[in-house]
Amino acid sequence: MKLSSLFPTTLVITGLLIVSSSHADTPSRLDKIKETRTISIGYPTASLPFAYLDDQQKPVGYSVEICQNIVRHLEKSLNLPSIDVQYVPITSATRIPLLRNGTIDLECGNTTNTVERQKLVSFAPATFVAKTVLTARKDAGVDVNDPTSFSGKSITSMAGGLALSVVQQISAEKKLNISALPADNASAAFLLVKTGRAAAMSNDDGLTYALVATSGAPQDYVVGTRALLAAPYGIVEPNDDPRFKHEVDAAVLDLIRSRQIYALYDKWFTSPVPPSGINLKFPMSDVLRHALQHPSDSGDPAAYQ
Repeated sequence: MKLSSLFPTTLVITGLLIVSSSHADTPSRLDKIKETRTISIGYPTASLPFAYLDDQQKPVGYSVEICQNIVRHLEKSLNLPSIDVQYVPITSATRIPLLRNGTIDLECGNTTNTVERQKLVSFAPATFVAKTVLTARKDAGVDVNDPTSFSGKSITSMAGGLALSVVQQISAEKKLNISALPADNASAAFLLVKTGRAAAMSNDDGLTYALVATSGAPQDYVVGTRALLAAPYGIVEPNDDPRFKHEVDAAVLDLIRSRQIYALYDKWFTSPVPPSGINLKFPMSDVLRHALQHPSDSGDPAAYQ
């Protein structure tokens, strides 16, 4: 199912109900969740402010709270007093395989919705739209808005993520001989830049501002403004379970329609966040406002323009 970015929320919900009724007898994760009263949620451990561990090693963040709202919706729709959440740490390389093999039921982090990924998984309507940018130390002697200034140098990002593949693509197209250095997570990639082992990091702007803000020396870094890639994020779902997708999407659409999503955004992007109380001061972009006004699970970046 594709939710048209041109339809208002009410029409999208109507479409969801039609899809749900046509698959009412299809086996679903919903049956397992109702029987076991348990759901498994995958999350990255170091993707502040989307999903990360606080000072008590508890998963927190913008995407984590969205998934907690999904769980509350499932409790009501399945008529359960409670659903136990089992949190499973994931990386960029393991998130899709773990969802496809049933280890996790949802992935709640900062995964970009693309047409290629939709061949393997499905996505809930977008709840964030990022742009992939380059970030470097100010003393690195490079221009973060000009990839050609990195000719012969190294750029790091998370293994298995689009932010790394776009660097490889640019390097190949422009014959820049850039070394792409994969890292386990965003924090590990930023550390490579901090210690001078990489000339820059390729990452989405929301994550990047969080890493710079919590670095202890934000004045030492420069964040690019040129977008290498448009990146709509959505909660990741299995692509073979229309009943489950219907319920998850309905929960996300309820958050959007009720405007609770705006309060969640302010909590994690424009207010002090745990554990250090850093305020990212990252107001909602016009692109994200448009996406919330026209909910879509499209993998086409043009749907969010």
